[in-house]
Amino acid sequence: MIDAIALAALVALAFVAAGFVKGVVGMGLPTVAIGLLSLVMAPHSAAALLVVPSLFTNVWQLFAGPRFVVLVRRLAGMLLAVVVGTLLSIEVLTGSSSSLASGALGSILAVYGVFGLAARRLSVPASAESWLSPLVGLFTGLIAGATGVFAIPAVPYLSALGLAKEELIQALGLFFTVSTLALAAALALSGKYQWVTAASSLLAVLPALLGMFIGQRVRDKLAPEVFRRCFFIGLVALGIYMLGRALLPQ
Repeated sequence: MIDAIALAALVALAFVAAGFVKGVVGMGLPTVAIGLLSLVMAPHSAAALLVVPSLFTNVWQLFAGPRFVVLVRRLAGMLLAVVVGTLLSIEVLTGSSSSLASGALGSILAVYGVFGLAARRLSVPASAESWLSPLVGLFTGLIAGATGVFAIPAVPYLSALGLAKEELIQALGLFFTVSTLALAAALALSGKYQWVTAASSLLAVLPALLGMFIGQRVRDKLAPEVFRRCFFIGLVALGIYMLGRALLPQ
């Protein structure tokens, strides 16, 4: 009973921390949550707990912008491809080798952190978007199915499309919503997402919202760039630790 209470407390703290990061920098809830939760449970269990909080915090972002239909048409190939990629690689996340999934997750977190620290601005030519969008969606889906993280390379790619601020926020909400639904469907088809998990995931919404509220309240008191740098350094450190734990004998 004590172990169950301790685990519940750790899950709540992980979502408070993830919500806090999202409240301050506007992103990172799924990445932080699954990274922290995977330290105390199998990555596929962490991914299952992530589904409802991720949907809850992204759907409003999806419908808040002014160009929903336009973005759906523009990103249709990317959205379809991320679903396909997630379904193709979900066996890595749900397989019997948890060390493989943990190692893959650690690698992605470290790469994401390094990319964020580099802060290089990319640009995608309009002529390349028609064929590049589906490739980015497929690659992101393959990574999401293997690790539960659907940020790389989708986030840098969407940021490179030259969208206006409100369009970019809505595009990220759209992509994250579809990616989360794809991950939930893939987990359900593999038998790793059940009603008990869904109920636990629903309860995780509250600490995530609490963290977001705190993050939004203190955002103006923090230097955003300094916090972002600390956030990405933390991802690199967490990723290296997870990768080392997966590779080295216990």
